[in-house]
Amino acid sequence: MYRQKEDPTLINEEQRAVKWFLALFYFIYTFYEVFYHMIYKNIDLTLPREINIWMYISLLLLLPLSYYLMKREKLYLVKYFFVVGYLLISVVNESLIFSGDNLEYQSGNAVEILLVLFSPFFVNTRFFVVVTTGLVTKYVFFGVLLQSVQAILPVTLVIVLSGIAYILLRRFQSYIDAIKKSYNYQLEGIVKGVIATIELKDPYTRGHSERVAHYANSLARETGKFTNEELNSINYACLLHDIGKVNIPDSILMKPGKLTKEEFEVIKTHPKVGAEAIKDVSGLGNNIEIVKFHHERWDGKGYPNQLKGSEIPYLARIVSIADAFDAMTSSRSYRSALPVEEAYRRIVEGKGTQFDPEMVDLFKKVFSEWIIFHEKYEWESNFPLNKAFLREEVTL
Repeated sequence: MYRQKEDPTLINEEQRAVKWFLALFYFIYTFYEVFYHMIYKNIDLTLPREINIWMYISLLLLLPLSYYLMKREKLYLVKYFFVVGYLLISVVNESLIFSGDNLEYQSGNAVEILLVLFSPFFVNTRFFVVVTTGLVTKYVFFGVLLQSVQAILPVTLVIVLSGIAYILLRRFQSYIDAIKKSYNYQLEGIVKGVIATIELKDPYTRGHSERVAHYANSLARETGKFTNEELNSINYACLLHDIGKVNIPDSILMKPGKLTKEEFEVIKTHPKVGAEAIKDVSGLGNNIEIVKFHHERWDGKGYPNQLKGSEIPYLARIVSIADAFDAMTSSRSYRSALPVEEAYRRIVEGKGTQFDPEMVDLFKKVFSEWIIFHEKYEWESNFPLNKAFLREEVTL
């Protein structure tokens, strides 16, 4: 799966949750062990203590390894590593204790209650499943291995606590989904307002951003590299891919005749201007490459940085095809729209020169979907065509 840069706010929240998790884990584990084996006098202390010491050492070794994962920017793996590490260490420890002696099976630590009840705080269904199935599997394993009915009680307790934890998890997820929807509605309103401003400058491009976003999302989905959340973020960035044109003088942007070299140089500034405009916008900054590099060419003859081949960001390669297709199949002040078949032919001919060969192959697969969208789209039909000043279409 394609991974975007994580939001710093989310990273900080995950770090806080991990730190609380580790601190509570060691506090509860240590307190329970001390209370159980040293303070509470009525407990049978016949278990081999030397084996438990090795377990304590192993658990302490999990801390530097967890810290190493954090430094390697693998924060999301720490909680999995720690839980799986604890389960494996405890299974090995208890196997050594109970498999060779006729001791009555007794296991568990209050920390395992923490594992179950704290798991919803990461708001991650996969982690919740790992914790609950791991603990249930542990006790079922010892129940079968030792033929002990004593394992039934911890299995039942884990299942009951898991039910409570699952309710908490679903509530947290519902709250987060509600916040996300509210945020998306606000962001969508802002984006549409900006697009309307751009289209006021050049009514001939009305709907262009919307259509490019649709085509690009179709192509991005075909790659199989993006989640629905990532596709949603990509959609907003595509809608704003031409935001830099607000900085282009109307005399150049709407000029019906052929652009001079100097005027075209002004046009070529809009990707950088647009990227600068959205770089600090939460939810859009991760996809700034769409805005900045969608006019780059596979052969290195594009702009603004003349990137070549795989140097061009993956998303920009997707949007460049969507942008070129819509530019060719929509009417402008200086020419009528080309037939979709002609646009298809030109894009295929641009394979390996203007466009990424892989993207062109994927374009062929989704082309039928694009035709349907193009035919159903409500096109503006009242713009006069200035035939006196036809200019060469720039598809870069």
